Amino acid sequence: MRYKFIIVIIINIFFSTGLNAQFKKFIAYEFEHKFNKLLSNSITDILIVNDEVWFGTGKGLSVTKDNGKSFITFYSKQGIGKGSVSALAVDNGIIWVATGFDTTTSQGVLPAGSGLSYSTDDGLTWNKIPQPVDLEDENPGYKPTTTNVTNLTYDIAFDDSSVWIVSYGGGLRKSTDYGESWKVVTPDNNSFDPLTYLNHRAFSVVSAENGLWVGTAGGINKSTDGGITWINYNAQNGSGISGNFIVALAEQKLNDKSIIWAASWKAAGEEEFYAVSKTENGGLTWETALHGEQVHNFFFNGKDVYVLSDNGLWKSSDFGKTWGLFPQIIDEITGEKVYTQKYYSGGFGNGILWIGTDDGLAQSFDYGYSWKIFRAFEEPEIKNKFYTYAYPNPFSPLRHNRINNEGHIRIQYNTINDTEVSIYIYDFSMKPVRTVVENKFRAGGFSYSEVWNGKDDYGRKVANGVYFYKLVKKGEKPLYGKIVIID
Repeated sequence: MRYKFIIVIIINIFFSTGLNAQFKKFIAYEFEHKFNKLLSNSITDILIVNDEVWFGTGKGLSVTKDNGKSFITFYSKQGIGKGSVSALAVDNGIIWVATGFDTTTSQGVLPAGSGLSYSTDDGLTWNKIPQPVDLEDENPGYKPTTTNVTNLTYDIAFDDSSVWIVSYGGGLRKSTDYGESWKVVTPDNNSFDPLTYLNHRAFSVVSAENGLWVGTAGGINKSTDGGITWINYNAQNGSGISGNFIVALAEQKLNDKSIIWAASWKAAGEEEFYAVSKTENGGLTWETALHGEQVHNFFFNGKDVYVLSDNGLWKSSDFGKTWGLFPQIIDEITGEKVYTQKYYSGGFGNGILWIGTDDGLAQSFDYGYSWKIFRAFEEPEIKNKFYTYAYPNPFSPLRHNRINNEGHIRIQYNTINDTEVSIYIYDFSMKPVRTVVENKFRAGGFSYSEVWNGKDDYGRKVANGVYFYKLVKKGEKPLYGKIVIID
């Protein structure tokens, strides 16, 4: 890996894009961090820009320019906001990223926005924007958002003159000067008050050929005049959408039409339900599909629509009339598996299918028939001495790496030569609990992981507590590790 980091202060830089040309004053961070793997297994967003693929992760922003052979990673020390990526977008070659983190408050742990950043030079330099907040305002009825807590940017969109962002506490906002100032836009005639009006709590936005679409906790809103007037579609006004909590919006562009797809979740109404809602005529009518699915995102390849949900990856080639669910993702070469059914992000470009989960990144060159899995882990090697570790640790079978109603913990290790591997689990008194693998062949010179589902040899869930494992590689001294089970 190689590192380069230079801090440059730039004043009064002039540049022009799809927004109005602006004179800017900012601090730019120039650097390059190159790794041969991702730094996080949580892939929250995927953005394909020409031959580059950008990934929003739990530990910053990554990009590959060589189809996954190497990754360049950006995080807070290199110019973007603190924490994980909450939104990712591109406009005329300018990469925008929003970030956030969890913070402890008197009301418990809550999400907080750490701002936005954008790069006009493919990530060479980054320009930071603080999370938009309001000053105290005495306007009657207006409830200013004066904190970044619960004010996390979930989505970003662009029209010819504005950048649009959405958040729960901050609502829908637009900027015409690259984030130097922001204006709150409410998709109704009420003064901004997200505590009172569900339609002011915004979660998704897309700028489409037929208008600006905004998803809130009060349904779907459309404007064709830059946010001056709005039409609202909700589950109670006969529009036909399934639910009022709109967590994702996307436009499928075809030669003869523009289709708006919405991840419409059940909110408070008894008549609401989880599903996909879509319109092919600008909102005049809506249809629903995948009833009962909690959908997180969409992406497209021509007529094909892909849906990422709590149950995995779905595909339809007939605009949602019929659907197919992909099987569990398994690495064709290593046999590694994705141990989660929840898929959050995806993209298709240059003949490659990319899928992001909380258990790594998957890549397919043949439309999902075979896969390669990229996973973040520390190489179990220090100064040519090989060891082992388990993750996540502590491990909760009810929360971690769940698939088929089981959780999974990985036991990571390296091999020097071709060998046979055995792994045994013991309780605190060193009584045998489970044989994970026994005499399993592993080629030399690679890093591997084996998984344990937190059950004993009889299929019974083990109790909370401390457990030990022994890793035996044929002809070598055994290695030991500790696992803490907490449910």
